[in-house]
Amino acid sequence: MSERIDQIVEELKTLTLLEASELVSKIEETFGVDASAAATGGAVVMAAADTAEDVEEKTEFNIMLDEVPADKKIAVLKVVRSLTGLGLKDAKELVESAPKQVQESVGKEAAEDAKKQLEAAGAKASLK
Repeated sequence: MSERIDQIVEELKTLTLLEASELVSKIEETFGVDASAAATGGAVVMAAADTAEDVEEKTEFNIMLDEVPADKKIAVLKVVRSLTGLGLKDAKELVESAPKQVQESVGKEAAEDAKKQLEAAGAKASLK
C-alpha cells in the first residue's frame, strides 16, 4: 500500500464507534453508496472491530463439568471433591449428573486451573 493509504488506516484505528458511524454516514452521503450492501468495506469492518474492543473482558467464570467417561469417574470425583469441598455422596451425585456446574463466579486463573485439573482427570469441562 502507499504511504497515504497507511496514514489513513492509522487514523481510522483511532476512531470511536460513534465517529466511525458518522464517517460511514458521510461516505454514503458524499459518494452515493450504501455501506450495508458492501459488508467487506473498510469503514464497516472498522465499526465492527471497534465494537469488539468496547466489550468488557469477563472476569468471573462458572466451571461446568460437561462429560465424565465411566472409566475416569473416580479420578474426576477426587478432583471435584478437592475443588468444591463436597462430601463423597454429594460429589458423586454431581459427577454422575453431568453436565453440571461445579463452581460459580470463580476468577479467571482459578477457573482455568480447575478446568485443567478436571481435564487431566479425564473429564470434559468448560468455562461459562
